[in-house]
This record gives sequence, structure tokens and C-alpha cells, in this order.
Amino acid sequence: MTFRLSPIHLGLLLALGCASAQAGDLVQAYDLARQSDPQLAGSEANKRAQEAGIGISRSALLPQISATGTLTKSNGSSSSITSFPCSTGSGVCFGPNSGSSDIKSRNESVGLQQSVFNYANYTQLKSSRSRAREFDALYDNAGDALITRVAQAYFNVLSAIQDLASSRAQERALKRQLDQANVRLQVGLAPITDAQEAKAQYDIARAATIGFETALSDAREALTEITGQPIEHIKGLAPDFTPSAPSPVDVDAWVKMAVEQNPQIRAQQLALDAANHDVDTARAGHLPTLSFNASYGEFTQWGQFGSNGFDFPATSTNHGPTYSLVLQVPIFSGFAVSSRVRQALATRDAVADSLEQTRRSIIRQARNSFHATMAGLTEIEARKQALLSAQTALEATQTGLEVGTRTIVDVLISEQTLFSAQRDYARARNNFVVNGLLLKQASGSIQGSDVTAVNALLVSDAEAALDQSADASDIAMPGLPIRPVKAAESDKSAGSDSAEGTKAPPRKKHKKKKKPATPDTPPAGAP
Repeated sequence: MTFRLSPIHLGLLLALGCASAQAGDLVQAYDLARQSDPQLAGSEANKRAQEAGIGISRSALLPQISATGTLTKSNGSSSSITSFPCSTGSGVCFGPNSGSSDIKSRNESVGLQQSVFNYANYTQLKSSRSRAREFDALYDNAGDALITRVAQAYFNVLSAIQDLASSRAQERALKRQLDQANVRLQVGLAPITDAQEAKAQYDIARAATIGFETALSDAREALTEITGQPIEHIKGLAPDFTPSAPSPVDVDAWVKMAVEQNPQIRAQQLALDAANHDVDTARAGHLPTLSFNASYGEFTQWGQFGSNGFDFPATSTNHGPTYSLVLQVPIFSGFAVSSRVRQALATRDAVADSLEQTRRSIIRQARNSFHATMAGLTEIEARKQALLSAQTALEATQTGLEVGTRTIVDVLISEQTLFSAQRDYARARNNFVVNGLLLKQASGSIQGSDVTAVNALLVSDAEAALDQSADASDIAMPGLPIRPVKAAESDKSAGSDSAEGTKAPPRKKHKKKKKPATPDTPPAGAP
């Protein structure tokens, strides 16, 4: 079903959009799209065109009144040989005969035609009404689709921002690893392969960042294509966003709603009704028709005509009504009517097949969106745990590098895993919201209030991560969870004077174990 705005609601949305013009939220994007989206405007124009078709079909049942007026002037002359009685009284004589005319005439009439019985006129009117309702349903579907198109484009921009922010953070982290590898290489604590591996990963991260920048630019353009205006300062989901299961938690209930309420299915059903009426219209070609005609006219003529030098007046007037009742019975039309019937039947069968295909497609969409939404609940939690685990693993790997149990390659792999987990977690949350809207669209229950509900979840400045400085933290990113600090770690950290002090004992222990090796020539594989 579509979201129809009353003037009050429209004013509230406009006020909300203006008030959050700096925020760039989903409501603002949706409001701009409703005003300028070509697809929605085209669907509305088609709807108005079909509504006008009802008046065209109804006109065949109403009287047809017309008036005509004609003014004619004619001049002519003639000459011939004619016979006439002789003046002597006996015999026949021949001689020339000449004539001329100068006549003007005026004809005025008013006519009325009324169809008394024509079955095709009634079936055409029914067909036009069904098609008007069909395009009304298609307009509803366009309004529903606009919500999901805006949401998908908006969250694609949000995901692209988070991908780029994570990629830039990864690039900064790899740059620091490269700098550290070069320092360790210079003092003889690491082989050249570590620096080369860090350089390779850093170059790959730089190339990936360029790709993410291009993807973000394209995502912004895709949103602008719908809204007609660029949206800046995109807002994202809160870090503590908690997904909830759709209600009802029953896929069959959603499928039932989709079959009963989806505007696409409703439009196809109305198209099938129109096709059945078209069949009746074609069959009406075998039936007789009856019409009534009435007219009132006045014919006036004036002037003169002459013959053999004599002029005679040519003046006359004729006026009065004329009535007629016309019955037409079709007998044979070259099999045209039968061909039209077969054509209409084939068209109706095609529309019925299209209805069945649409019904199956909507059922599949409803089931797929429901399963995707339900899977998103567990996926978000799993991605969150994977992100927290990746953070812990990276810290452990960095500690292992310092004590000599891990290599820089292990650190680079852990960092890659962390930033990949960040992007996957952010995308999983965005996809969950979009899948929820797609589920409501498939069921035909999506409304403008759903846009407001989703917009209430967008509270963080997603683009703040793009403005991070070169020495910013690589772990925290707006909209992502921060690994909680365990109590034991807090106590240990509180009892230490500095971060370096907590790592000093393992470092001394490592040097004690590696005492046989000289500092300038570390064993192969050791950092």
C-alpha cells in the first residue's frame, strides 16, 4: 500500500526536513525523492491518463450533439440546340437555347445521435474502469518502491562511508607498521622481508582505499539520482543499535499478507479483469446495435436563373425536424469479429500467466526478505563477536611481536582481519534495516511511518570517521562497538606506571632466553 500524505503530514515532514537539512537523514532524502523522483512522477502521469480513459469510454453512452452550417454560392451558364413548335403551328423547329444561374443557399442544422443499445460500449467502460484501478495500484506500488529505493541508496552510501573509513584506518595502521619495520630493519632487529611484506600490504591498502573512494562517490550519485539533490552529512546507526525480529514471527503470515495486499498482485488482478472485459467487447461484434438520430435543419436558397433572355427568381425555404431509428445487424464481416475474439482470448491468457508469475515472485520476495531479516538478527551478533575477537587477537599478536613469538606477517594478517570484520559488521547492520523494509514492501504493509521509525535509529555522524587525522585511532569507528575492558586487565593497567612498563618483563625474559645469539645477528625467523 502507498503512503498518502495529508497537507498536515506533508507540512510536518517538510518542517522536519528543513530542520535537519544539515543532518542529511533518511526523512529528508525521502521527502526530496517524493518531490522529484521521475519514476514516481511517471507513474502518477500514467494513472491520470488511465483515469481520463473512463471519460472517453463513458462518452459513447451519452448523446452526441453537433451543429453544422453551410453557405453555398453557384454561378453558371449554358447553351444548347433545342426543339420547339414552329410558329406556323405545324411541324417542329430547332433553334439555340441559352441559360444562366446565380444562386446562393444556406443550410443550418442541429443533430443528435444517441446509442440505444450497443453492448460493446458497456464492456469498454468496464474495461476502462478496471485499467484505471490497475494503474492506481501501480502508483501505490511505485510509492512503496520509492521508500525501499531511497532506503537502499541511503544505506549503500552509509556502507560505502564505513568501508572507506575502515580502509583509511587500515591504511594508517599499515603505514605505522611499515615505519616500525623500517626502524627494526635499521637497528638489525628484523629481516628485510618484514619491511617488504609491510610495504606490500601498505600499497595494497592504498589501492583499496582508492577503490572505496570511487564506490562512495558512485553511491552518492545513486542517491542523488533519486532525490534530485545531493545529501551531505549522512547519519548512521547508533553503536548500541539493537535489532528486533519482525512481527509476526511467522513466514506464512507474511506470505498471506503479500498475496492479499501487495499492489503488484492487485494491479495484475485488475489487468486480468480488464482483459476479460476486452473479450466481451470483441464478442459484442456479433450483436446488433440500435441508435436514435434526430436533427432539425433549415435550408434557404435565393438568386435567379435565366433562359433565352428571361430571368426567373430562384428563392425557396425548407425547414423542419428529422427523426430516425437505426438498427444494424452484422451478418458477415470477413471473419474480422472472430479474429478479434481469438486475439482478445490470447491476450487474456497472457495476462493470467503474468498474474501467476507476479504472485510467485512476490511470494518468493516475501519469504526471502523474511529469512534474510531473521538471519540478520544472528548475523549481527556473530559479526559483533567476530569484531571483538579480531580486536583481541590483534592486541595479542602485537604483544607476541614484541616478545618475539609472532612475526610482522602475523600482525598484518590480524589487522586485515580486524578491518574486514569492521566492514562486515557495519554492512550487516545496514542490510538488516533494508531487509526489514523490503519485507514490508513485499507484504504490502509498508508506510511512510516506517521511514520515520528507521530515521529515529540514525543518530551518529557517519562521516565523522572520514575526517580522522593521520594519527587517529584505527580501532574505533563511529557506529561500531568497542571491546569492553576486562576487570583483570583494568586492575593490571591501574597498577602499572605506563604501558611500556607492563611489557618490560616479557621483553627482558625474551632476551635472557636468546642470550647465545648476538644482537647484530638474530636467529632466522626471529624479529
